Amino acid sequence: MILNIIDTSTTIVAPATAAGGAVMVTRLSGSRAIEIADKIFRGRKPLAECEGYTLHYGTIRNEQSEVIDDVVVALFRAPNSYTGDDTVEITTHGSEHICSELLRLAIGYGATMATPGEFTRRAFLAGKMDLSRAEAVADIISSDSSWAHTIASTQMRGGYSAKLAEMRGELLRLCSLLELELDFSEEDVEFADRTLLKSIITDVEHQVSVLLTSFSTGNAIKNGVNVAIVGEPNVGKSTLLNALVEDDRAMVSDVAGTTRDTIEATTIIDGIRFRFVDTAGIHDTANELEKMGIERTHRAIEKAYIILHLTSAENPEFKDIERNADQHYIQAVNKIDKSIDIDRSSAGSTLYISAKQNIGIDELRRRLRSTVDTSSLNANSVVVSNMRHYAALRAAHEALLSAHAAIESNMPSDLISEDIRQVLHHLGEITGEITSDDILHSIFSKFCIGK
Repeated sequence: MILNIIDTSTTIVAPATAAGGAVMVTRLSGSRAIEIADKIFRGRKPLAECEGYTLHYGTIRNEQSEVIDDVVVALFRAPNSYTGDDTVEITTHGSEHICSELLRLAIGYGATMATPGEFTRRAFLAGKMDLSRAEAVADIISSDSSWAHTIASTQMRGGYSAKLAEMRGELLRLCSLLELELDFSEEDVEFADRTLLKSIITDVEHQVSVLLTSFSTGNAIKNGVNVAIVGEPNVGKSTLLNALVEDDRAMVSDVAGTTRDTIEATTIIDGIRFRFVDTAGIHDTANELEKMGIERTHRAIEKAYIILHLTSAENPEFKDIERNADQHYIQAVNKIDKSIDIDRSSAGSTLYISAKQNIGIDELRRRLRSTVDTSSLNANSVVVSNMRHYAALRAAHEALLSAHAAIESNMPSDLISEDIRQVLHHLGEITGEITSDDILHSIFSKFCIGK
């Protein structure tokens, strides 16, 4: 169940866009939105007499009827609005003074300042969208690459929700049949065919597994692909970072050990954001500052989606680096412009580049991009990119395995039903059918004010 201790009876106001541009939008929403707007706005007729989904040109005026700005007002009537309440969006010029005056007037006439994410939270509580779609609103605002936008857009349009609703619907039907059996326990009847039950559980388990598997790609696309550039001192890690992002982000020097701390920079490669971490060179040292830098290098390696191991053509040996089996690993020999006698007979997948001369950098970009498999993704793909969803799906998967084992062992109906109820609970946590006010506050507090 949803625990709602949030007061949604007030009328809220907030800028929906940042001040300082050519125009900006201020949003009013609530039972008194139209009444308050009519105290500020002067058009051909009062907004209270106008239909929803209409635009109105006029002026906003202060308490002395002095014109503050020429504006366009968009009117949305309940329940056909983003929040489900009467909503007025006032487009003004982008002056910070105009914005502050408009907010002051709205608050003076009875509106309250919206908290972060309050418009979307009200939309969720009014049943205009489920929780996963509400979270997608924040994701689409923060998306900084084409693939991140695609995933968030699909989720916001309900593709993810539809998949979860389909699974929950099947499980609810099964659960009701199992619980019906309990009412006839003395008659030893089965309303839920065990073969069909096992088949559906297996199918849902497969679908959940597919969603879980998609998280690695989804998380990388949403948050950026972490690439740790590692190697010994003076192999050209900083020069390579600068070449990859096409900017002088890292200080470059011929002196070994110039980089003593991690330096980060990002770039977009074919619609995917990559986050490169230039690390301190790995070597034995008694210098305490260098030791601290090397410790941070090892932490960067642990967090990396891709380990880009760099060495120099002057000494093209790769020392072992401890890494996880699920991490991508790329070897590259740098500074080939300084050594014409390079033995590439056993190169294998090793790349040969010159970061300084921009040789082989495009091929390296292609290799980096190939680690993120988007071949099966399209505008309708359902991909998990949210850690909260991933945790809930893992818990649901464990409950599905337990239910499957219970069916195989011919366990009583009530025990099988309890496992399925657990699956329903965890899937419901994703969509918001099962949640608490603490979870809602945690989610919506990360939104910007005005959304």
